[in-house]
Formats: sequence, structure tokens, C-alpha cells
Amino acid sequence: MSRPPSFRGTFTGLTVALVASVVLSAALGGFSFTPARLFSLLRQIAGLSPALPADAIERNVLLSLRLPRVALTGLTGAVLGVGGTLMQGLFRNPIVEPGMIGTSAGAALGASLVFVVGVPVLGPAGGFGFFALPLLAFAGGLAATLLTLRIASAFGRVHVFTLLLAGIAVNALCAAGTGFLSYVARDPQARNITFWSLGTFTTASWGAVAVVAAAATLGLAAAAREARALDALMLGEDEAAALGVEPTRLTTRLLVLNTLMVGVATSMVGVIAFVGLVVPHVLRLTRSSSHAFLIPASALLGATAMELVDVAARLVIRPAELPVGILTAVVGAPVFLLILLRAQRAGDPGAHG
Repeated sequence: MSRPPSFRGTFTGLTVALVASVVLSAALGGFSFTPARLFSLLRQIAGLSPALPADAIERNVLLSLRLPRVALTGLTGAVLGVGGTLMQGLFRNPIVEPGMIGTSAGAALGASLVFVVGVPVLGPAGGFGFFALPLLAFAGGLAATLLTLRIASAFGRVHVFTLLLAGIAVNALCAAGTGFLSYVARDPQARNITFWSLGTFTTASWGAVAVVAAAATLGLAAAAREARALDALMLGEDEAAALGVEPTRLTTRLLVLNTLMVGVATSMVGVIAFVGLVVPHVLRLTRSSSHAFLIPASALLGATAMELVDVAARLVIRPAELPVGILTAVVGAPVFLLILLRAQRAGDPGAHG
């Protein structure tokens, strides 16, 4: 899909910002590299210069720890940014994001089940192997999302505040399930669930990168195809139907698509809230509400924001690390309240039904 010429400067700026944030994220941390040292090691890894034995430790740190973390962080940010864009477009409201309608909490419950029951049951013996975690996270996220939508639509019309209240209830239900699993788990498992539920990239691996990249590539490609349908839906369901869009089928496709992306990412990095709320809202306010622009721009800005948050998480209490979910909540919660108050002052923030 061709991009409008007026957006070229914006996409260029977002791409430059993403590249800069990736370099910063690759360079900084418990084991830091100067830019010159970083590029020297990258040349060695790529085989463009001789691999010096004295650099073996730094090469291993960069290749096995830092680069998969940088890649997973960027992919997760892109997924959360696009997921928020899809949800806000689907419900025609800027205060909706995947975490608020149960997707993340449901995915967390499914992933916690894997932690407690264990890979020996759900993994090789169950036939799932490495994919047990993303599969159950996807199933949990989809079930929670559909339950939220079913509760919110019990009286026919889905109002945004009804949706949010239903999301609160489903989030609480999923949190109770995750809490129960933490309670009955052995100590190492409980600690893993607690730390993972705060969001972390410390367990990044190339296997996790491959799984999230596959879901992200499929999701972003499918989301881009729905841009015109989402623009039509913004006019209202009757108007969208007149333009050839079937709202019910579009809703189903987007919910499954969003759950696939967010559920798989959540299974690998834990629960990270508010990125999907803030990123598309900022782009919509500052540039355009066209989904042909918002979807790729949200991927770029979401990836950039996530890289910067991860860098901050490594440095705030160095040499220890702060879970990234704490930082996103500290920034995102006030922004959410401001958006909600602004919507209230402007009148009814919208309904979907």
C-alpha cells in the first residue's frame, strides 16, 4: 500500500529515531559498549573482520544476550503499538488498549499455567514443546477478550465504559487465577510468575525472537490490509456497511489478530501495559487518524518507545534491573487519566454497537 507523500517526513523521522534507540539499547546496560566498540564487534560477528580471541567474551555477551534482547524489545513494542491502534479503531475510542479488555491478563493466566504445570506435561509429553507457552497464552488471551466483549454486549450496544467495566471484571478474574497458580506453585515457579507478571526482557533468546517475529510479521501484514476497513468503521457501522465493510466479521478478525500478536508477545516478556494506549493516541493527535498511517507509524513509535523504556529499566537501579512494566505503568497511568478526563470534558467518548 503506497503511503501518502505528506507522511514521508514523519516515517523518516520515526525510522531514524528507531535506529538510534536500537543502537543505544545495544550499547548500554550492565555490560556497556562504546559506539566504536559496538560496531567493531558487529563486524566480527558478521564475518566482515577477523574474530579476535581477546574479544570472545564481549562478542558472546553481544550476540547471545544483548542482540536478542534488543530484537525482542523492538518487536514487542511494535506489536503493542499496533495492537492498541487496532483496538482504538475497532471501538472508535482512544482510551481502549489490549490490556484493558483482558487480552494481556488472559495471556498471563495461560502462561502461568505453563509455569506451574510445567513443560514436561504441556511440552514434549503434550506435543507442544517450545510452543506450549505462546499457544496457551494465545488461548487465554482470546478467551478473556471474547468474554469481555460478550459481557459488554449483553444488552446489545457496547458502550466504551461498559467495555472498560467488563474488562476490569475479566482482568480481576484472570488475576485471581494467576494469583491462585502463584499460591500453589513451588517457590521458584512463584517467583518466576511474579517477576514475569511485571514485564521483563531479561529472558530474551533467539528462540523467543523467532516466535514473536513470526506473530508480529503475520499480524502487521494482516493489520495493514484492514486499514481502509477501519477508516470506514470510524464513520459508524451503518456507513461502513454501505461502503462494503461487514462490521461483525471485521470485529472477529481484528480481535483474533490482536490476540495473536499481543498474546504471543506477552507469553515471552510478561505483561506490559499502556504502550498500546499512549503510542497510537500520540500519533493521532500530532499527525493523522488515517489507519494507513497509524498502523506502520505505531509499529515504529512503539518499538522506539519500548527500546528507550528498556534502556531506562537497565540504568535506573544499576547494576540491578527494574521490570519494564513498572516504568510503563508509571508513565502510562497518568496519560490514561488525562485522556479519559479530556474525553469526558468533550462529551460522550463514544460507543460501539
